[in-house]
Amino acid sequence: MAKTLSEDLRVRVMAAVEGGLSRHAAAERFGIGVATAVRWLRTWHEAGATAAKPRGGDRHSGRIEAFGAVILAAVARQVDITLVELAALLEREHGERFAPSTIWRFLNRRDLTFKKNRTCQRAGAARRRRPARSRVRAAARA
Repeated sequence: MAKTLSEDLRVRVMAAVEGGLSRHAAAERFGIGVATAVRWLRTWHEAGATAAKPRGGDRHSGRIEAFGAVILAAVARQVDITLVELAALLEREHGERFAPSTIWRFLNRRDLTFKKNRTCQRAGAARRRRPARSRVRAAARA
């Protein structure tokens, strides 16, 4: 994608057209595309704006942000709820479909991460404390 051209260049093109040059001649003089000059002049005449429109950024999260309270309430009710379960809840109760990755990004923006901790490892720790089979067999033979 092309880089945004400067505000100064935009103003100079508009001044040249207002000074009597055609849009085509102004575009050639300043080394920009004819369509660009036409678009800038149209925007200037319609809205009076010379500044470039904002570029980039997040334009899609507004849809899931509308359901922020619902998602956070569901997480508060059931701390270990999965992303798939949250997506199913939103579709079932509100008729909106979201990918689990979208829900993850929503939760991640709020630093709601669910890391495994010691309480989740109790079953695994018990298995690791169990003696090895060779020691069990040796003890049984003795």
